[in-house]
Amino acid sequence: MRRTIVQITPYYPPHLGGLERVVSNLAQRLAHRHDVRVLTTALGSGDAPRTAREDGVVVRRHRALEVAHTAVAPGLALDLARLPKDAVLHLHCAHALMPEMVAVAAKLRGRRFLLHFHLDVDASGRFGALLPLYKEHVFGRVLRAAAGVIALTRQQADFLTGTYGVAAERVHIVPNGVGEQYFMPPRDAVPGRPLQLLFVGRLQAQKNVARLLDAMSLVRGDVRLKIVGDGELRPGLEAQAARLGLANVEFAGGLLGDDLVKAYAEADAFVIASDKEGMPLVVLEAMAAALPLIGTDVPGTRELIDGTGVLAAPEPGALARAIDAVAADPARRTGLSAASAERSRNYSWDTVARLVEDVYVRAGL
Repeated sequence: MRRTIVQITPYYPPHLGGLERVVSNLAQRLAHRHDVRVLTTALGSGDAPRTAREDGVVVRRHRALEVAHTAVAPGLALDLARLPKDAVLHLHCAHALMPEMVAVAAKLRGRRFLLHFHLDVDASGRFGALLPLYKEHVFGRVLRAAAGVIALTRQQADFLTGTYGVAAERVHIVPNGVGEQYFMPPRDAVPGRPLQLLFVGRLQAQKNVARLLDAMSLVRGDVRLKIVGDGELRPGLEAQAARLGLANVEFAGGLLGDDLVKAYAEADAFVIASDKEGMPLVVLEAMAAALPLIGTDVPGTRELIDGTGVLAAPEPGALARAIDAVAADPARRTGLSAASAERSRNYSWDTVARLVEDVYVRAGL
């Protein structure tokens, strides 16, 4: 049955980030069978039109301010009030305010909504001390009010039931997916040349690129690091790299489309140094590209890399040793490449879209 599905998200491409690309890929796949709209903000969208049809999806971007890493878009609330009563409301959540806006709009109109839980963020900035109170007294209520909650992993599902008291029968596990363009065959390591190491992600506190730079200052092997991404921390990170004398580190800026695929294709291995993750899309993409994976042993990353790549304690020395171990062993890199390619077969956006449609039915939307 063809339905109207509304994806609600604080950010959307061309704004850079994993959540944005998750929403974009899911919306495009659902649009093959449904009328799909995206309600979002104009933050980071450059000169993209306020309302447009993009890849079969109607995208409406609202003027917004960003306060303490939170998108504030009053006009979006009016759009929510005007939606057809039979529309499926699918909220993507990793930031404050928008969940409450959707919950209030749904309650006022006697409607139900699905909450897609991407990440439990930690406190940062001058308003960070308020975050635990917000989670306990505001966000927890929104989670429990949702008709269903999508978690990315079993560990995340257990966290939602244990920490926020969401009923287990309302939590549905649906992983992120990978676009077809990222899938590449396993690659043989080339002995004797510098290891081309790749990082992709937003340059923000959670990704802890500062830890990665500290690790690079301790690496003993011949390793070149390419950092793909942009964000508020970039100037400080570039200054840190200069202070550490890291001539082997390149800041390439944000890349999308074919340029991003090319970055994966040219790399020899992939690294992520985050403090925590939901289910990092960039790791799935690197896995599909058959890259050996190196990551910090933290929630979200652990579930993807354990048994496939190399995990290191979240501190610079351990991460440096993991990078050196991969750089020094071409045969191991060849094996890790094959392991990534094999595991990546479990993920595709077509499969994810079908799973999400099933959640809509089970949640009674």
